[in-house]
Amino acid sequence: MSVITKYNRISYVYDLMEFMVEFLKFGKWRRLMLSDMGGRVLDMGVGTGKNLEYYPGDCTVVGIDISPKMLEHAKKKAKGMDNVSLLVMDGEHLAFKDDSFDNVITTFVLCSVPEPVHALQELQRVCKPQGISTNLEHMRSENAYIAFLEDVFNPVSTFFMGVNINRRTIENIKKAGLKVIEERNMGLGNVFRLVRSRPKKTASCPASTDHVSQYS
Repeated sequence: MSVITKYNRISYVYDLMEFMVEFLKFGKWRRLMLSDMGGRVLDMGVGTGKNLEYYPGDCTVVGIDISPKMLEHAKKKAKGMDNVSLLVMDGEHLAFKDDSFDNVITTFVLCSVPEPVHALQELQRVCKPQGISTNLEHMRSENAYIAFLEDVFNPVSTFFMGVNINRRTIENIKKAGLKVIEERNMGLGNVFRLVRSRPKKTASCPASTDHVSQYS
């Protein structure tokens, strides 16, 4: 079953499934991460739009998601938000020109993208040279016991939800060519982390021919 199919199916109950953890932890983390965002922001994997209420009104947000059904819920949350645009788009093949955004972000997304390094390379491509990539993600723990449990339960998580709970996301960020400038542990030791990084580029790199650049 594809990632699109899985998220289309659970879109109607997704917010309910995460209600308690969103109330206790995730919402606070989102506020911390997003409340001072500025400029033009790309929110990759915006899902049902849980981030939208935390953005300042003076920044311009473009939210994308591969699941049309998830975006239907996000559009309801975005009603009346003139600074928000929502588009169906694959994060591994972004239809934006190079250096289009001041900030690019993911929140609990890199665990379900089929090719996370490719998606991060795309985020770097569309981020301005002086921009920031910010990722709030869960990842493989550096604690051997927790990492063992993550490895054991990962097949179950990927089968039912399409979510990998043991990805080495810091390594993937570096493999994509981003320079980590901040790494903050948020919860469960270092399972949940907030990571900020900068693109390793000084000028726009030529876009490859398979990118559709109708969005400036």
